[in-house]
Amino acid sequence: MGTGTTYDHRPKPEKVVLVGIINRDQTEEEVAEYLEELAFLTETAGGEPGAVFTQKLDTPDPKTFIGSGKLAEVKALVEEEEIDLVIFDDELTPSQLRNIERELDCRILDRTNLILDIFARRAKTAHAKAQVELAQYQYLLPRLTRMWTHLERQRGGIGLRGPGETEIETDRRIIRDKIARLKEQLKKIDRQKTVQRKHRGKLVRVALVGYTNAGKSTLMNLLSKSSVFAEDKLFATLDTTVRKVVIENLPFLLSDTVGFIRKLPTFLVESFKSTLDEVREADLLLHVVDISHPNHEEQISVVEETLRELGTEETPLLMVFNKTDAYTYVRKDEDDLTPAGRENLSLDEVKRMWASRNKDAVYISALHKTNIDALKDQMYQKIREIHVTRYPYDDLLY
Repeated sequence: MGTGTTYDHRPKPEKVVLVGIINRDQTEEEVAEYLEELAFLTETAGGEPGAVFTQKLDTPDPKTFIGSGKLAEVKALVEEEEIDLVIFDDELTPSQLRNIERELDCRILDRTNLILDIFARRAKTAHAKAQVELAQYQYLLPRLTRMWTHLERQRGGIGLRGPGETEIETDRRIIRDKIARLKEQLKKIDRQKTVQRKHRGKLVRVALVGYTNAGKSTLMNLLSKSSVFAEDKLFATLDTTVRKVVIENLPFLLSDTVGFIRKLPTFLVESFKSTLDEVREADLLLHVVDISHPNHEEQISVVEETLRELGTEETPLLMVFNKTDAYTYVRKDEDDLTPAGRENLSLDEVKRMWASRNKDAVYISALHKTNIDALKDQMYQKIREIHVTRYPYDDLLY
């Protein structure tokens, strides 16, 4: 009996080149971090990130985003290595997309379109699918001509999911009609969710917020003893999940929300308005931070800025530094007199730094269930304080 042959029918990952620019708004170090995140986004979408190109420019070239010399370098690599896709870290204008695609003769995406593609993959419920579809059409409308000629000759691959794949959707009027219908559909869902929230009674509401992939869903599973999808990839959660949780004698509602990320387009935030209402209407926010990430402080800033935009500055907040099990640092030599950087701080030094900023914080590993009792204690105190203030005569807590 022969051993037979095993064939791998999985599609080969698309080979991807990444491009970013260094300018007055983005330092070389920041762009390196952004492109590292772009590579992670590419992997999440099923691509295989390879070469990375950067260029120092005061402002992006209005025609081709990068200069003609740099574009020629990218073109040479695309031809030599038969690259499938080039992804730019910033949003491209419709004319830039057309010009770059014509020059490189391969598919072009920008960061926004890549994020939309991942959202399209992650959307499971009718609500999430409608939110993503609305965002896709809003992105597609000004790029309609380019997208159709592009889709007519090539099907499948990263960034080609969802709207725009049938000829009828090339008509701008039909796209606008679809946008209007989706907005109306989401308004109805928003109204239903508002009624649902009102019917939850007098339970205190707690929302998990944080940068994408900080471990919110893992923590949600741990606290609620439920099974919410959690994965080491960006945007594992799109739909808000709400669970009733009890700590000691105190019940409350805990919600997991979509992760934040840098350069998240405004229309995408608007599409996910009803999801973010869980954040706006929360009584307490748990800001989950991946402390093992080398740039967690910048991620904290992105989340804080998004929370300010949502108008939640006055909402009580507890910092939850997660993934302490993965935290690493480089110990400085005694004769090294240069100032210590973040990479040189031990976990104890990081704790002292945050304590000096008068921030309520707890340090855990949701994966290994480390220090969860301390987190529950802090949550209990804060939730009890809110409950007693709101319902002073409730016998639940006495």
